[in-house]
Amino acid sequence: MSENRCSCSSGGASSGGRETICIDTNRVLDSCRDRDCYENARVYVSQAGQELLDHVGCTVRVVCAKILWTYISVDPIQFNRGFYQITARFYIHVKLEACVGMGRSQSFDGIAVVEKTVVLFGGEGNVSIFRSTPEANRCAPWNGSHRSNNLPTAVVETVEPVVLGSTVVEPSSCNCACYTCCSASDIPQDILDQGCLDNVCDNDDGNKLYVSLGIFTVFRIERPAQFLISASDYCVPDKECVCDEPSSPCNLFRNMAFPTSEFSAGCRSADDTCNRKH
Repeated sequence: MSENRCSCSSGGASSGGRETICIDTNRVLDSCRDRDCYENARVYVSQAGQELLDHVGCTVRVVCAKILWTYISVDPIQFNRGFYQITARFYIHVKLEACVGMGRSQSFDGIAVVEKTVVLFGGEGNVSIFRSTPEANRCAPWNGSHRSNNLPTAVVETVEPVVLGSTVVEPSSCNCACYTCCSASDIPQDILDQGCLDNVCDNDDGNKLYVSLGIFTVFRIERPAQFLISASDYCVPDKECVCDEPSSPCNLFRNMAFPTSEFSAGCRSADDTCNRKH
């Protein structure tokens, strides 16, 4: 019985230096994008930061926010084969500044944690994949090739959060709808180390800081796949590497375009037409 088999090579380069080759890569099965606003997310601070919150009250501002790490989990959905629930937990480092009086300010750090869950199609896989590594190529089976399960790979892309607002709430007036996805004890120690925090204070008797964050995200789900493509030989770049002589440092400056847009608020690029007075 004949079988349909596809050769991984055309047997030689064709005209123009092209040939057909097999590649092993990841195939995107499903993806989505979203913008989320996390209103009144709790910011956990250290004991020193908590003392500042209790002392200065509302005179606290957010300088910037940056995502330190994202924990991603992929779980199959029961009774809906091929679909997976992706949960991304964002650990966000919040740089804060408190006014301590007499025109002086003091900086301190905090950690905010938010989560997002999406459902994407990831297909089904019934094979076990083993990949060898040079440093683990030994006789013992537990030190040899690495085995992966049938779960697809989830990828999350995001930009730095946009700080939309912040507020300090006293314990007696904490009746707002606050966003909380975990407690202070759930934050890993390595995340605290990255955020310059030795520990976090989870005292419910003191003032609490909440921030509202806007986050743009792109989720996609991937699986390994093999493709037959048409490839070309390595092409040598046509552009030469040109470097000015050290004895003539002004040549580089003379070749720079004049930054017209920096001198006029109405000019956005070099091609814009600026209003000029005659």
